Amino acid sequence: MSKKSRIKIRTLLQKAPVGEQVIVKGWVRTFRNNQFVALNDGSTINNLQVVVDYENTDEKILRKITTGACISAEGTVVESPGRGQSVEIKASTVEILGEADPEKYPLQPKRHSLEFLREIAHLRVRTNTFSAVYRIRHAMIFAVHKFFQEKGFLNIHTPIITGSDAEGAGEMFRVTTLDPVNPPLTESGEVDYKEDFFEKETNLTVSGQLEVETACLALSDVYTFGPTFRAENSNTSRHLAEFWMIEPEVAFCDLDELMGLAEEFVKYLVAYALENCADDLAFLEKRLAEEEKHKPQQERSPMGLVERLNFVRENEFVRLTYTEAIEILRRSKPNQKKKFQYLIEGWGADLQSEHERFLVEKHFKKPVILFNYPKDIKAFYMRQNEDGKTVAAMDVLFPGIGEIIGGSQREERFDNLQARVKELEIPEKDLWWYLELRKFGTAPPSGFGLGFERMIQFICGMGNIRDVIPFPRTPGNAEF
Repeated sequence: MSKKSRIKIRTLLQKAPVGEQVIVKGWVRTFRNNQFVALNDGSTINNLQVVVDYENTDEKILRKITTGACISAEGTVVESPGRGQSVEIKASTVEILGEADPEKYPLQPKRHSLEFLREIAHLRVRTNTFSAVYRIRHAMIFAVHKFFQEKGFLNIHTPIITGSDAEGAGEMFRVTTLDPVNPPLTESGEVDYKEDFFEKETNLTVSGQLEVETACLALSDVYTFGPTFRAENSNTSRHLAEFWMIEPEVAFCDLDELMGLAEEFVKYLVAYALENCADDLAFLEKRLAEEEKHKPQQERSPMGLVERLNFVRENEFVRLTYTEAIEILRRSKPNQKKKFQYLIEGWGADLQSEHERFLVEKHFKKPVILFNYPKDIKAFYMRQNEDGKTVAAMDVLFPGIGEIIGGSQREERFDNLQARVKELEIPEKDLWWYLELRKFGTAPPSGFGLGFERMIQFICGMGNIRDVIPFPRTPGNAEF
């Protein structure tokens, strides 16, 4: 006789096989009246009620059915008389797979702050909030690959260890095997990286964009989706030191086509979440509504979570130039009444989240794509426009988040690119291969980067980016 395997709670609730004998396994959320177990195995936000035959169950086992304990229950699927559930399990046997000391287990059935849960990141996924976030994160990973697969893109793995700084910001984590106390030195007293593992100074990547361009200029439509790192000493709700980036690169593509691809992509992800993560989104919407009640009136979002997602899916994105946006912001009431933290005084200002959200949430009441930014506030590889002042760059702005995508048409002209590298005093020796791409059969490519955690933050309605990645890496925090 073959051994009976467990059925996942999600499958059981969907099929509701009344009368069948089944085995379920999971973690106890609550145990009341020495009889009713709310069991969850992570496959769904919904718990399964397991009714224990307490008169015929060993008292030692009953004492060990506590919140957090892991159990296996075998029994019959019956119709449930309780509200909110169609079926439950009438258990004939219960086995304790893993005990949880009720005196020490930190996730008792009560409301816990997100700050507290970050301190126990190894356990927080057992809460409804984080199990919902993790399931949605998984669904979005699948949706990203599905979108690009359907459009004929090829997925390229780009290096995590790199000798170049794609953004030119210099905020990179060094990778070295040298002795930190007594590193080898050159005659001039500087660290001798010739003695290091790679025989040169190397870092963790801030972007896979430069490397994925090499594939773009042979395979046309490619993308990379991987971890990136930034040593920016920033303790905000929008920044992580380790995060994931989705970076498509498209040959024979101008800025206008790129903006169309970016809009299509984010609408696809939002639609996929709405169609495939309904239970988790319903839970997170209630959670967000409850959270909003405790905010000052002026800080409350005018839209619920699902309404915000439909806002992106159903609206055509507004496209306007940076120059037009600056004029709108300069004349806006928050700017004139000095309500902005960063006042807009004129052309050339680097827009902040408050400005981006004003354009989306107050002025246009639609998602916005800004383009043609001043070249002085953008990266060296962006294509210079004929006006000599701007580059063919674009940012996609969302409600509640601000910038969620940044991209550009790339500078395909060798002389222009080399001149820009020299102007910014970027060492050509680090980018010789990138410049060489412009010598041998160059093509006009374009691409963008979507910060995956910002997208998950938007879809889940989470206020802090540290709550949409399993183990957030931030200044002073690498505990797990």
